[in-house]
Parts: sequence; C-alpha cells; structure tokens
Amino acid sequence: MKQTIDGKAIVYAGGMFNTPEGKTAHGLVRFTQRYDVMGVIDPVYVGKDAGQVLDGRANHIPIFEDLKTAMAELGPEKTPRTLIIGLAPDGGRLPPEARQTIQKALEMGLNVDSGLHDFLYKDKGLMAMAQKHNCRVRDIRRTPDRDDLHFFTGKIEEVDCLKIAVLGTDSAIGKRTTAWIIVHGAIRAGLKAEMVGTGQTAWMQGAKYSMIMDSCINDYVSGEIEHAVHEAWKNESPDLILIEGQGSLMNPAYPGGFEILAAGRPDFVILQHAPMREEYDGFPGYKLHSLPEQINAIQTISGKKVIAVTLNHERMEKDGIVPACEKITKETGLPAFDVLESGADELIRLLELRIK
Repeated sequence: MKQTIDGKAIVYAGGMFNTPEGKTAHGLVRFTQRYDVMGVIDPVYVGKDAGQVLDGRANHIPIFEDLKTAMAELGPEKTPRTLIIGLAPDGGRLPPEARQTIQKALEMGLNVDSGLHDFLYKDKGLMAMAQKHNCRVRDIRRTPDRDDLHFFTGKIEEVDCLKIAVLGTDSAIGKRTTAWIIVHGAIRAGLKAEMVGTGQTAWMQGAKYSMIMDSCINDYVSGEIEHAVHEAWKNESPDLILIEGQGSLMNPAYPGGFEILAAGRPDFVILQHAPMREEYDGFPGYKLHSLPEQINAIQTISGKKVIAVTLNHERMEKDGIVPACEKITKETGLPAFDVLESGADELIRLLELRIK
C-alpha cells in the first residue's frame, strides 16, 4: 500500500481535466506524496484512465462522472477520505458546481482540501456542515499569520549547494512538473535533491519545503522564499535544490519569477517553453514575447545564465518534439529537452557538471 501523508483522496476536476485550468489535478495525477489518489471527477472523460488522457500512459486512476458514482464504484477498500479541489482557474475562484460537490463531500463525511482564493472557512454553511460531520477543511492558499512569516535576512548566502530556478515563458506551462521530474531524476542518479515549492499544488504533492507565493503578503514573499530554500539546505544537505517558478516575467496577469531570482539567488535558470503558444495563456491579443527576449530579460535582471530550455509539447505530435528541440537550440544556442516525454537523464548530466 502506498504510504502517504494524508491517505486516500479523490480529485475534483469538473470538466477542466486536460486543460490549463486543471493543472492542480494534473499534478496530483502525475505525482503526490501527500495523497493516494483513487480517482478523478470529470464529466468529459468518464470511464477513461487519467494518466492515459493526460500523458498517453495509463496510471490506473479512473475518471468518474460525479462524487456519488465514484464513491459507489470505488468500494470500501478504495474509499477516499479527502476531496481535493483540483482546479486552477484564472483568478483562483471557486465555480458554483465545485461548491455543490464540496457540500456533498461533507455530507458524506469527507475532508476537503482547496487551493483556491475563495476560502471555504468563510462559508458558514459549509463550515457548519463540516463541524456536524467532523470533517477537516483546509484552505491551502490561506495566508499564515504574520507572526509565522519570515522577512528576508540574507541567510540565503549561506546556502552552498547548486540552486536551480525552473522559470517559464508563460503561466500554466509545466514549470512545477518539470521541476519534480528533475528532482526525481537527480535522486535516481544518486544525487541528493530537494524541491522548493512556491504554489499550492506543490504543497498538495507533498513538497516538504514550500511557500505559496501568490497569496503571501508582499513584504514577506522574499523572506518566505529565502526561508524555504535555506531550510531545505540546512536540514537535508542536498547536492541540488530546484525552485519552482510562478507565472512568467512578462505575463500581463501573472508576472512572476523576479522574487525567485532576487531572493532564492539561483546559480542558474532552466526555462520552460511551449513553442506552439503565440499568446499569453488566457489573454488573447497579448502576444507571447519571443524565447530570446525572455532569456535576455532573465539574464539581464538576475545576472544568472539560462542553461537549458525544457519543452512543453502541448498541441504537438510526438514526431515534432525532436525537431522543436533542435529549433530551440539553433535559435538560442542552448540545449533543449522534453523531460515529460523523454525523462531528465540528459539534463541531469548537464547539472552534475555544475554541482559544487
């Protein structure tokens, strides 16, 4: 039996699975140490295998029409204890249909974990139901008390292992997935590697060292990043720390990455890119800045080199992946890898040369 932090769970995707707005569900289907995922709720892909839908590789996680059907078909040995809201819509708001499923879950005695900006603890009706049925409700994006937050101190300069920031040319482009693949690949290669998560999904996947950047009070963002990286280094003595990026430097709605560059002080950057995207995700008319422009912006701001580009192969056929990587290398002079499709072995060898 899989040993996890919080046991069996089911993920609500509500029609957004296999779309950018279902990226939390995607992360949990691919990997999580926090939960043992028993199934996904999504009416679009009923009866299919979640891994097959997402990556073309079966992982034996079934997709159900609704929560009632899932609970009936899973049976007593696979009954989940937690409903996870696997949505990541623009603005992080809770759709009405999701609230209905949360209500049903609480009536069934399930715990509920949500990473959205609509905090469930403020909903008196849902919280009364949770109390009645003795259910735990967690708002993962709820900002910690100020007394629990950290201000930047400069202790990041003590961290003497290799630090890599995995940034992206857009939001919802696969930065976290790539970071996890690199971490797992490094561990298989005999390196000690740690992931520093900066979003709610990484926490849900069990990242031991993490903060949630987009709900943190601005004055403490740098300090929280610094603290997470420093704690990972102090407690684990790793060879390598991967820092998950958020948004992208020039995304109009989700400008992110500068805080990670400034406070995480990475030695190098790996940049995730989707060659088929022409506009920023969810914002028609906002043309995506070119890959060379984005590399130049990162290197100008931080003084740190982008050492590789990782490919998001959305809307691409498999036989187009290698030519796309070759085109990126020709355009930028950097090695390019599709780690989701082909693994991270080649990229790990590149990083091993830079281990201090």
